[in-house]
Amino acid sequence: MRSLLVMLAIATPTVLLGDISADSRQAVALVALCAGVLTFIEYNAVFPSLVEFRDAPPFNRLRFGMLFLTLFCLAAIERGRMHPSTLTELIHAIGALIGMSMDFPFSPVRLATLMMASDGTPAQVGAVRTAAGMAYLISLFSLAIFVIIVKLGGWPRPGRPFNVWVNLPTFDPTSGGDVVARLTRDARVNIGFGFLLPFLTPAVVFIASAGFQPLDATRPQTLIWTVTLWAFLPASLFMRGIAMGRVADMIRERREMAGQAAQGVAGAAQPLPPVSSPA
Repeated sequence: MRSLLVMLAIATPTVLLGDISADSRQAVALVALCAGVLTFIEYNAVFPSLVEFRDAPPFNRLRFGMLFLTLFCLAAIERGRMHPSTLTELIHAIGALIGMSMDFPFSPVRLATLMMASDGTPAQVGAVRTAAGMAYLISLFSLAIFVIIVKLGGWPRPGRPFNVWVNLPTFDPTSGGDVVARLTRDARVNIGFGFLLPFLTPAVVFIASAGFQPLDATRPQTLIWTVTLWAFLPASLFMRGIAMGRVADMIRERREMAGQAAQGVAGAAQPLPPVSSPA
């Protein structure tokens, strides 16, 4: 089921747009099939390799929901330009409102418009701004839900054991240094990159466009995937940093409980002072 859902998410823009070439459909089908096979292998393997927090729901479910909802909304906006409907008009209105409200100097939405060609028309700039506003709104909403789950829901598994090796396969606890300190450092690094990435990505694309063709806003597939990754990756890094910080706090709490228990056992094992008998 996870594999089928991943394949459906990747194919959603192609299915909604419809009017694309046969080569594009074949490429999307190949990418969707590879992603589905990778998902199936990762979630059925005994020894994990890439997917993190696979045994700590709803971390990956929330990230997948954010990705799928972003792809669906942006594809619906692009479909509404050719075949408008009530749903597409509603999604477009929400995206346009958020995009215009966040379109101020040095904002992520304003910088996102730099990823397109310098000779873009006002309609193309508006399309990028609308897509960026919708994608940013979904990412912020998903991040807020995860923070609420962590703070109020006791994520990852309240009252149940948590296997660090299974849920963090790329983290080597034996490579040196204190585990808690390393997890805390990695959490801060991920949160820092998550904060800076929306500002750095447009700048990198703008600088790289000196030797390559910049973002062509007239191609719906390019616009949908570029803006989706622009919003999804920073939010994913934020969530990963928060999750790693939570794991560090759990290990620290477990150490404190073990230390208090050891002190209690040591105190109980001490011999009692001698009691003098009455003369």
